[in-house]
Amino acid sequence: MTDTGVLSAAAVDALIRVLPTGVPLRAVETHGSSALSARVGSAAVASFVGATSADLAIVLMDPAAFDAASGSASALVASHDVLRPSLESAAGVLGVGVLGDTRVEDASSLFMDAETRVFELGAAGQVSGWFALRVRKNGAATGGAPGSTSSAVSNLGRINNVWMALTVEIGHTRMPVRDVLSLEPGAVIELDRSAGAPADVMLNGRLIAHGEIVVVDQDYAIRITQILDVVEGAS
Repeated sequence: MTDTGVLSAAAVDALIRVLPTGVPLRAVETHGSSALSARVGSAAVASFVGATSADLAIVLMDPAAFDAASGSASALVASHDVLRPSLESAAGVLGVGVLGDTRVEDASSLFMDAETRVFELGAAGQVSGWFALRVRKNGAATGGAPGSTSSAVSNLGRINNVWMALTVEIGHTRMPVRDVLSLEPGAVIELDRSAGAPADVMLNGRLIAHGEIVVVDQDYAIRITQILDVVEGAS
């Protein structure tokens, strides 16, 4: 299997681990079908820019079933929002980078591109959907595996001016969508962090450092206390 094939297989495995469904799914690489051709006009699509850049897309046979499985059968939550964590999980295997906004659009050109890896998602002989991943050439020197340190150093210089979201988390928790939609003023959400514990510094959703909350000129700020190895390895 080629480096792109290995990367694509890892991405689809990461995707189906997070994809909200009532039964575990299996992914089988395919070259498309008539059923897929009829549905690629309504795909959840996102682009990843980083050490290894790529285009990703998911097409579902029955989007309503995925909404029900995730507890998001509400007009406040769009199907592509439900699929966002799955795309983020798939993009996570590509290394350091930025995953753009998830959008719904015609993905025919992506699925039919000869460079795209397409996987059929299903269980018990039933097709649930398809996943597509097209790794884009970044112009880096060949010879290293995708995501390797030498490749990352070469490619990351191309995105030095890309803005990324830096956020600070004092804690987090997991809740089903139905509980989120039932929140009211005065509700208390318990986090997984004790008082006084370090806060997490997240770069585009990826943990890069720990720090402590301080106040500077009446604004909140964070004093970095530890930089994690993931950043050192990409610099």
